[in-house]
Amino acid sequence: MKPLGDTLLIATHNAGKLEEYAALFGAMGIACKSNRDFDLPEPDETETTFVGNARIKARAAVDATGLPALADDSGIEVDGLDGRPGVHTADWAETPNGRDFDMAMARTHRELLALNAPKPWTGRFRATLVLLWPDGHEEVFEGAAEGQLVWPPRGTTGHGYDPMFQPDGETRTFAEMSFEEKNARSHRAAALQQLRDAMGLT
Repeated sequence: MKPLGDTLLIATHNAGKLEEYAALFGAMGIACKSNRDFDLPEPDETETTFVGNARIKARAAVDATGLPALADDSGIEVDGLDGRPGVHTADWAETPNGRDFDMAMARTHRELLALNAPKPWTGRFRATLVLLWPDGHEEVFEGAAEGQLVWPPRGTTGHGYDPMFQPDGETRTFAEMSFEEKNARSHRAAALQQLRDAMGLT
Protein backbone atom coordinates (compact mmCIF):
# COMPACT_ATOMS: atom_id res chain seq x y z
CA MET A 1 0.00 0.00 0.00
CA LYS A 2 1.19 3.53 -0.74
CA PRO A 3 2.88 5.30 2.22
CA LEU A 4 0.53 7.46 4.32
CA GLY A 5 3.01 9.79 5.97
CA ASP A 6 2.87 10.45 9.70
CA THR A 7 -0.69 11.81 10.03
CA LEU A 8 -4.01 10.45 8.76
CA LEU A 9 -7.36 12.22 8.94
CA ILE A 10 -10.28 9.99 9.93
CA ALA A 11 -13.25 11.67 8.24
CA THR A 12 -15.69 11.35 11.13
CA HIS A 13 -16.99 13.19 14.20
CA ASN A 14 -17.45 9.86 16.00
CA ALA A 15 -15.01 9.56 18.91
CA GLY A 16 -15.40 5.78 19.03
CA LYS A 17 -14.39 5.37 15.40
CA LEU A 18 -11.41 7.66 15.88
CA GLU A 19 -10.22 5.62 18.85
CA GLU A 20 -10.52 2.37 16.90
CA TYR A 21 -8.61 3.66 13.91
CA ALA A 22 -6.02 5.40 16.06
CA ALA A 23 -5.15 2.07 17.68
CA LEU A 24 -4.86 0.39 14.27
CA PHE A 25 -2.68 3.02 12.61
CA GLY A 26 -0.75 3.78 15.77
CA ALA A 27 0.88 0.37 15.37
CA MET A 28 2.54 1.82 12.28
CA GLY A 29 3.53 5.11 13.91
CA ILE A 30 0.77 7.06 12.16
CA ALA A 31 -1.14 9.65 14.22
CA CYS A 32 -4.88 9.99 13.58
CA LYS A 33 -6.86 13.22 13.58
CA SER A 34 -10.61 13.61 13.07
CA ASN A 35 -12.99 16.10 11.50
CA ARG A 36 -13.47 17.56 14.97
CA ASP A 37 -9.82 18.55 15.16
CA PHE A 38 -10.26 20.74 12.08
CA ASP A 39 -13.86 21.82 12.74
CA LEU A 40 -14.94 20.28 9.44
CA PRO A 41 -18.66 20.03 8.61
CA GLU A 42 -20.29 16.81 7.45
CA PRO A 43 -20.59 16.93 3.63
CA ASP A 44 -23.87 16.06 1.94
CA GLU A 45 -23.92 12.39 0.96
CA THR A 46 -25.48 12.52 -2.49
CA GLU A 47 -24.27 9.28 -4.06
CA THR A 48 -26.32 6.11 -4.52
CA THR A 49 -23.61 3.67 -3.36
CA PHE A 50 -21.68 3.16 -0.12
CA VAL A 51 -18.35 3.65 -1.89
CA GLY A 52 -19.64 6.85 -3.49
CA ASN A 53 -20.67 8.38 -0.17
CA ALA A 54 -17.46 7.29 1.56
CA ARG A 55 -15.52 8.89 -1.30
CA ILE A 56 -17.43 12.18 -0.83
CA LYS A 57 -16.45 12.26 2.86
CA ALA A 58 -12.84 11.36 2.16
CA ARG A 59 -12.51 13.92 -0.65
CA ALA A 60 -13.97 16.71 1.48
CA ALA A 61 -11.49 15.92 4.26
CA VAL A 62 -8.50 15.77 1.91
CA ASP A 63 -9.46 19.02 0.17
CA ALA A 64 -9.89 20.83 3.49
CA THR A 65 -6.66 19.68 5.13
CA GLY A 66 -4.24 18.37 2.52
CA LEU A 67 -3.87 15.18 4.56
CA PRO A 68 -4.63 11.64 3.41
CA ALA A 69 -8.05 10.66 4.74
CA LEU A 70 -10.02 7.56 5.60
CA ALA A 71 -13.83 7.60 5.43
CA ASP A 72 -16.47 4.93 5.72
CA ASP A 73 -20.10 4.42 4.86
CA SER A 74 -22.35 1.58 5.92
CA GLY A 75 -25.95 0.40 6.06
CA ILE A 76 -28.30 -2.53 5.78
CA GLU A 77 -29.71 -4.05 2.60
CA VAL A 78 -32.94 -6.04 2.79
CA ASP A 79 -33.52 -8.42 -0.12
CA GLY A 80 -37.31 -8.34 0.26
CA LEU A 81 -37.17 -4.55 -0.17
CA ASP A 82 -34.93 -4.68 -3.26
CA GLY A 83 -31.91 -3.66 -1.21
CA ARG A 84 -33.52 -0.80 0.68
CA PRO A 85 -32.76 1.07 2.87
CA GLY A 86 -29.13 0.61 1.78
CA VAL A 87 -27.33 3.94 1.57
CA HIS A 88 -30.43 5.56 3.10
CA THR A 89 -30.26 3.48 6.30
CA ALA A 90 -29.57 6.51 8.51
CA ASP A 91 -32.19 8.58 6.64
CA TRP A 92 -34.91 6.09 7.60
CA ALA A 93 -34.10 6.82 11.23
CA GLU A 94 -34.01 10.62 10.97
CA THR A 95 -36.41 12.66 13.10
CA PRO A 96 -36.40 16.34 14.09
CA ASN A 97 -34.90 15.24 17.42
CA GLY A 98 -32.20 12.91 16.10
CA ARG A 99 -32.09 9.34 14.85
CA ASP A 100 -34.69 6.82 15.99
CA PHE A 101 -33.78 3.32 14.85
CA ASP A 102 -36.79 1.80 16.60
CA MET A 103 -38.84 3.81 14.12
CA ALA A 104 -36.62 2.68 11.23
CA MET A 105 -36.91 -0.99 12.18
CA ALA A 106 -40.68 -0.68 12.51
CA ARG A 107 -40.84 0.88 9.04
CA THR A 108 -38.74 -1.96 7.63
CA HIS A 109 -41.03 -4.55 9.20
CA ARG A 110 -44.14 -2.72 7.98
CA GLU A 111 -42.85 -2.54 4.40
CA LEU A 112 -41.87 -6.22 4.38
CA LEU A 113 -45.39 -7.15 5.47
CA ALA A 114 -46.96 -4.79 2.93
CA LEU A 115 -44.99 -6.48 0.15
CA ASN A 116 -45.80 -9.93 1.54
CA ALA A 117 -42.06 -10.66 1.36
CA PRO A 118 -41.38 -14.39 1.90
CA LYS A 119 -39.47 -15.47 4.98
CA PRO A 120 -36.70 -15.69 5.92
CA TRP A 121 -36.17 -11.98 5.35
CA THR A 122 -32.58 -12.17 4.17
CA GLY A 123 -30.25 -9.23 4.03
CA ARG A 124 -26.83 -7.95 4.96
CA PHE A 125 -24.95 -5.17 6.61
CA ARG A 126 -22.37 -3.57 4.33
CA ALA A 127 -19.39 -1.37 5.18
CA THR A 128 -17.08 0.39 2.76
CA LEU A 129 -13.84 2.17 3.63
CA VAL A 130 -12.18 4.63 1.25
CA LEU A 131 -8.57 5.63 1.89
CA LEU A 132 -7.72 8.68 -0.20
CA TRP A 133 -4.41 10.46 -0.76
CA PRO A 134 -4.05 14.15 -1.75
CA ASP A 135 -2.80 13.13 -5.20
CA GLY A 136 -6.10 11.30 -5.86
CA HIS A 137 -4.87 7.75 -5.29
CA GLU A 138 -7.41 5.69 -3.39
CA GLU A 139 -7.81 2.25 -1.87
CA VAL A 140 -11.26 0.72 -1.24
CA PHE A 141 -12.04 -1.98 1.32
CA GLU A 142 -15.49 -3.58 1.59
CA GLY A 143 -17.02 -5.96 4.10
CA ALA A 144 -20.42 -7.60 4.54
CA ALA A 145 -22.27 -9.57 7.20
CA GLU A 146 -24.99 -11.84 5.78
CA GLY A 147 -28.05 -12.81 7.77
CA GLN A 148 -31.78 -12.33 8.18
CA LEU A 149 -34.09 -9.79 9.74
CA VAL A 150 -36.27 -10.89 12.64
CA TRP A 151 -39.34 -9.48 14.34
CA PRO A 152 -39.77 -8.43 17.06
CA PRO A 153 -36.30 -6.94 17.67
CA ARG A 154 -34.22 -8.70 20.32
CA GLY A 155 -31.37 -7.56 22.53
CA THR A 156 -30.15 -4.34 24.09
CA THR A 157 -26.50 -4.01 23.04
CA GLY A 158 -25.20 -2.50 19.83
CA HIS A 159 -26.97 0.19 17.88
CA GLY A 160 -28.95 0.86 14.71
CA TYR A 161 -30.54 -2.25 13.22
CA ASP A 162 -28.60 -4.64 15.48
CA PRO A 163 -31.71 -5.84 17.41
CA MET A 164 -33.38 -6.87 14.14
CA PHE A 165 -30.40 -8.57 12.47
CA GLN A 166 -29.50 -12.21 13.06
CA PRO A 167 -26.24 -13.13 11.29
CA ASP A 168 -25.93 -16.42 9.44
CA GLY A 169 -25.04 -19.35 11.67
CA GLU A 170 -26.40 -17.65 14.79
CA THR A 171 -29.61 -17.86 16.80
CA ARG A 172 -28.92 -14.48 18.40
CA THR A 173 -29.17 -11.01 16.94
CA PHE A 174 -26.19 -8.67 16.94
CA ALA A 175 -27.88 -6.86 19.86
CA GLU A 176 -27.90 -10.08 21.90
CA MET A 177 -24.15 -10.53 21.50
CA SER A 178 -21.38 -8.91 23.49
CA PHE A 179 -19.56 -5.99 21.92
CA GLU A 180 -16.55 -8.25 21.31
CA GLU A 181 -18.62 -11.05 19.73
CA LYS A 182 -20.38 -8.72 17.34
CA ASN A 183 -17.21 -6.88 16.35
CA ALA A 184 -15.48 -10.16 15.55
CA ARG A 185 -17.99 -10.91 12.79
CA SER A 186 -19.43 -7.56 11.75
CA HIS A 187 -19.33 -5.92 8.34
CA ARG A 188 -16.92 -3.28 9.65
CA ALA A 189 -14.67 -5.99 11.05
CA ALA A 190 -14.50 -7.60 7.61
CA ALA A 191 -13.63 -4.30 5.92
CA LEU A 192 -11.07 -3.47 8.60
CA GLN A 193 -9.43 -6.87 8.16
CA GLN A 194 -8.94 -6.08 4.47
CA LEU A 195 -7.34 -2.79 5.49
CA ARG A 196 -5.11 -4.55 8.02
CA ASP A 197 -4.04 -7.05 5.37
CA ALA A 198 -3.16 -4.24 2.98
CA MET A 199 -1.12 -2.58 5.72
CA GLY A 200 0.73 -5.82 6.43
CA LEU A 201 -0.76 -6.20 9.90
CA THR A 202 -2.21 -9.45 11.26
